[in-house]
Amino acid sequence: MTVVALGQIPIDHEPKKNLETVREALASAEADLVVFPEATLSRFGRHIGEVAEPLDGPFVTGLREAAREYGTAVIAGVWEPDGGRVANTAVAVDADGSLKGAYRKIHLFDSFGSRESEFVSPGPEPVVAEVAGLRVGLATCYDVRFPELFRKLVDQGADVFAVIAAWAAGPLKEDHWTTMVRARAIENTTWTVAVGQPPHADGFGVGHSMLVDPMGVVTRALGPTPGVGAGVIDAARTETVRAALPSLLHRRFTIGDIAG
Repeated sequence: MTVVALGQIPIDHEPKKNLETVREALASAEADLVVFPEATLSRFGRHIGEVAEPLDGPFVTGLREAAREYGTAVIAGVWEPDGGRVANTAVAVDADGSLKGAYRKIHLFDSFGSRESEFVSPGPEPVVAEVAGLRVGLATCYDVRFPELFRKLVDQGADVFAVIAAWAAGPLKEDHWTTMVRARAIENTTWTVAVGQPPHADGFGVGHSMLVDPMGVVTRALGPTPGVGAGVIDAARTETVRAALPSLLHRRFTIGDIAG
């Protein structure tokens, strides 16, 4: 079993302040893995090109040092420079401080009046990273609306999904978030850790982070306020569910079939 914590922390514009908040969460979490929101480095805004850092910069270096100090794996969202735009990146750091994966968000939030693609460049490919003894398929926010990405992650060996978000508020948006997170878990019979930013005055963040089991049961959930809450990922639960519901084996089409 793996103890995973939902790091639903408030995110500031200042990276140094956010890194300290991450450290405080790790100190209190008592978990094997803590998942933090999208854009943990700095809140969304036109300033992100100014604060974006390479993966060997001070913020990710600080995440790696904190992971090693507390003996806890970390997944968090950062901004990387990418030409005239930035990459919206999820990094996966193991408990020894090693960087195990970096996923650049593929599906950009050009919906509901937002235009993420104006300042963010899309990533090239899905990523599965091995941290805390888990094979974690990484996804970011708007990605959750695209089930084919999660099928691809399962085919690449993911046994857990981590969805990090700064989910934009609005009519029915909170319901979309909770429904689709559970749907991705159910249709893939896969544990899903979904962590978002708590609400902020700029409209980004609804909270409601959750840990969902392979049958879609929410085993740990947070409300709209900042907090850190832990739950357990049990691989035996996945085996039991997939024995009773072998839907992945019953697929008639694969991603390659559809693409072809």
